[in-house]
Amino acid sequence: MLLAIDVGNTETVLGLYDGAELRHSWRVATERRRTGDELGVLLGGLLDFDAVDGIVLSSTVPALVRSYRQFAERWASAPLLVAGPGISTGMPIRYDDPREVGPDRIANAVAAKDRYGAPCIVVDFGTSTNFDVVSPEGEYVGGVLAPGVEVSMDALFARAARLFRVDFVAPPSVIGKTTQTALQAGLVYGFAGQVDAIVERVRAELGVDAQTVATGGLAELVVPHTRTIERVDPFLTLEGLRLVWERNR
Repeated sequence: MLLAIDVGNTETVLGLYDGAELRHSWRVATERRRTGDELGVLLGGLLDFDAVDGIVLSSTVPALVRSYRQFAERWASAPLLVAGPGISTGMPIRYDDPREVGPDRIANAVAAKDRYGAPCIVVDFGTSTNFDVVSPEGEYVGGVLAPGVEVSMDALFARAARLFRVDFVAPPSVIGKTTQTALQAGLVYGFAGQVDAIVERVRAELGVDAQTVATGGLAELVVPHTRTIERVDPFLTLEGLRLVWERNR
């Protein structure tokens, strides 16, 4: 079985694949100082290492790549493929410096093209909100990076002494009647509006009405209030990593 690992700045998502079928998935906090042995203890409580034949890793935290190499060698005893420059993706990368593109962004584009066809736009609601674009020719042509939902709200709470943290849920109406619902309205409808505006501009620049798919931890919160996103695919990045693994065997 294949263990796909997507290490984000805030959370790490893991998926265990039997062929093309995702059998199990987990979501854990990303701790930048974890060692390979700590990862072994943590992941040993989630899955059976004897069932793992290979590991594919995407990490936006460079310091953790070494730890995962140690984990793969000492605990899982399985070959590790680290997504990044020099790895075959099956997709031309039309970026000024392809080494600058995060491996999770490429994985999203690879999976979106495979599942939904080209052209397409992926909106990933993570620490940052990433927009990644696949052209009608099936090429990765770039995207947009914006502050994520949680990062934006944390900055607001840190700088506004009278505001307080609120649950990330949709309010009953756009016009808030309390500070809590006003903040929630800004959170949900503000980011929904941002998404729609960026997607519409990307479509205009492409010259085609590209389909749009969302992924990431807060996609289910924002997407119902957008006009431009057709579907949510919560495991899109893991699927992209699985495809990258298959294309490098």
